[in-house]
Amino acid sequence: MTLLEAREVHRVYHQGRPDEHEAVAGVSLAVEAGALTVLSGPSGSGKTSLLTLLGAMARPTSGRIFLRERELTSLPERFLTEVRRRTFGFVFQQPNLVRGLSARQNVMLPALPLGLDHAALGRRADALLEQLSVGHRARARSDWLSGGEAQRVAIARALVNDPEILVADEPTANLDSALSRQFMAIAADLKAAGKTLLLASHDPIVTDSPAVDRRVAMRDGRLEGP
Repeated sequence: MTLLEAREVHRVYHQGRPDEHEAVAGVSLAVEAGALTVLSGPSGSGKTSLLTLLGAMARPTSGRIFLRERELTSLPERFLTEVRRRTFGFVFQQPNLVRGLSARQNVMLPALPLGLDHAALGRRADALLEQLSVGHRARARSDWLSGGEAQRVAIARALVNDPEILVADEPTANLDSALSRQFMAIAADLKAAGKTLLLASHDPIVTDSPAVDRRVAMRDGRLEGP
């Protein structure tokens, strides 16, 4: 079943200026529910730009994005923000944890605007950190965490609102091979638990993982192959 779909999507930066650049050039793509899809390609291929469009973090210059046949493209920003908060969890190249806050507090942050019971939210954060094998670091300040620990905390933060779709942009870019394989093992577990995962990466550990259901190659803002 198609969960997320782009239809003839274009993304143009600096439109009408001498440095105008079309990062996404008429892409149509369907993302299946419960699958792990990877956008692959060299730097500058457009995969990160397409990922931000599919994750409702940016609007296309033209074309449309659908979530379960509901068009997201024309939604007012306040409604789009709510869709992002409840539907998507985001993991980026850098963990981007808030310095001075504990791992637990960082995980709780995205859910605070929802007004959930604070104690229940804390228990959920603790459970996610335990699931990702960093429960023993829950009270540690984020700047005391190793790179691998920080990435796991970032994954827990992305999952705290129980999103349907986990979006990750070059999630292994700053990890060594062992930690990259650990990340893909976590991704496989999340898929097995029913999550839909959408990743952008040029790392062979990601793109060649047996957990991947579909690899979509990109170059010059366009899809290569089927």
